[in-house]
Amino acid sequence: MRNNLFVSLVHYPVYNKNEEIVATSVTNFDIHDISRTSKTYGVEGYYIVTPVDAQQELTKRIIGYWQDGFGGAYNKDREEAFSTTYIVDTIEDAMKDIEEKTGKKPLIITTSAKIFPNSISYKELSDKIFNDDNVYLLLFGTGYGLIQEVMDMSTYILEPIRGNAVYNHLSVRSAVSIILDRLLGEK
Repeated sequence: MRNNLFVSLVHYPVYNKNEEIVATSVTNFDIHDISRTSKTYGVEGYYIVTPVDAQQELTKRIIGYWQDGFGGAYNKDREEAFSTTYIVDTIEDAMKDIEEKTGKKPLIITTSAKIFPNSISYKELSDKIFNDDNVYLLLFGTGYGLIQEVMDMSTYILEPIRGNAVYNHLSVRSAVSIILDRLLGEK
């Protein structure tokens, strides 16, 4: 089954560098690049989670430009990429929308640079996505990562992406691309 994976970029609740719970800013690059990557890999929906009204309005304006404005007429590919991009207040709102769309409550998969007791390999999760009847919501955090309560509600936590150097701080849009390719790319 390939129509069972959804992704979400979570701007709240996440940690800042002082481990305080904050809302981070939505960025134009993340809206565009994750929408395009999600569409390229056949992800069913991309949810941008932010409860901040001003951030939601900015995101709607950007998406609207590419769907209804000059951008949509100018670049049909971008218009198509945004056709499954949604803005929600909370992770729970994304889960509810997915359940309404699919009839199934999604299992939560989170990402982290750390190993947890419920960590899962890319191969194991890919096999599940392709072979079982579950629906999955893959959460990506911004700032300094998803808060502990979100990690605790996860069915699985994907193993970290490891580069070939000590430095390990990918942009979230790069991490989304790598992870979707590992999970859904050519076998």
